[in-house]
Amino acid sequence: MVGFEVFAGAGGMSTGASMAGVNVKLAVDIDKDATETFRYNHPEALVINSDIRAINKEYIPVKKNEQLVLFGGPPCQGFSKSNHKTRNKENPNNWLYKEFIRLTKIYRPDWIVIENVRGMVETERGLFLEMILNNLEKAGYVVRYKILNALNFGVPQNRERLFIIGSLHNENYIFPERIKSNNVTVKQALSDLPSLKNGNPDVEMPYKPVNGSNYAKKLRNGNKVAINNAVSLNTPEVIKRYQYIPQGGNWKDIPPRLMKSYSDSSRCHTGIYHRLDENSPSVVIGNYRKNMLIHPVEDRGLSVREAARLQSFPDSYKFLGYLGSQQQQVGNAVPPLLSKAVFDSIINS
Repeated sequence: MVGFEVFAGAGGMSTGASMAGVNVKLAVDIDKDATETFRYNHPEALVINSDIRAINKEYIPVKKNEQLVLFGGPPCQGFSKSNHKTRNKENPNNWLYKEFIRLTKIYRPDWIVIENVRGMVETERGLFLEMILNNLEKAGYVVRYKILNALNFGVPQNRERLFIIGSLHNENYIFPERIKSNNVTVKQALSDLPSLKNGNPDVEMPYKPVNGSNYAKKLRNGNKVAINNAVSLNTPEVIKRYQYIPQGGNWKDIPPRLMKSYSDSSRCHTGIYHRLDENSPSVVIGNYRKNMLIHPVEDRGLSVREAARLQSFPDSYKFLGYLGSQQQQVGNAVPPLLSKAVFDSIINS
């Protein structure tokens, strides 16, 4: 099976597809740093840094005996529950799914996989989801959709995502069932990674000499050093706030005298200044720098590698670009193990 990913970002979805046996030949994204990361980690693929609207049929050769799967996640910020300003049909990014439909009509892939936040089901009372389903059905696809939680597929993160699956040949697609095992915790995911300081530079560092979990061993896969260990440099004032927050706590645990820089700290989102609970899966790894997501036992933010671990990226996966870009690439990605479960089910179908 040949894969073509659009809105590819750093390649989390393609990484999972590759794990399942899909030969990803083409990827497109408008973000330069993300495409550099994708190109570095998927050297066998043609990776194009371009607006999706410039892509046409000339880019990908598919042999007659090969099945093609077109997949990707159109921009999701406009569908996020935390977005109260542009979560509506006036947001132009909410209409980029039409490019997915356009490419579907051009390539006529055997399979379609669209991933997005669960908020798409609710935005404008489900208008966008309904239009996507209708457009795909009119194009001749049998379509199903379901919300899947990454923590049910071996990812140490409570992250719900919407998956829309389309089959051109009436295959009876069955969504993957959750793995029958205990959820992976933050401690199991991170315990062997190096101890770091606030503002740690992006340098290679040795792992801790501890017997890591099966999850950690799987992602290390024989790596000798940890890469992408950069941590944002927070001010002394922010670090002082961290010191008051217990595992599982947030900004509400910070004394009011330390929150005077906020015009109204009572209106802070519950995800702000959240310290991870090491004995549970992580909260969503989104814009973790902006949200001041805190390491469970150290008074600092997460490193890029720690966030990538919580997303289920292999430790060999290298993120390129400036620090803020690397953080955004990790946060925006589809967890590879969740993606793998979806593509495994497609191949089994």
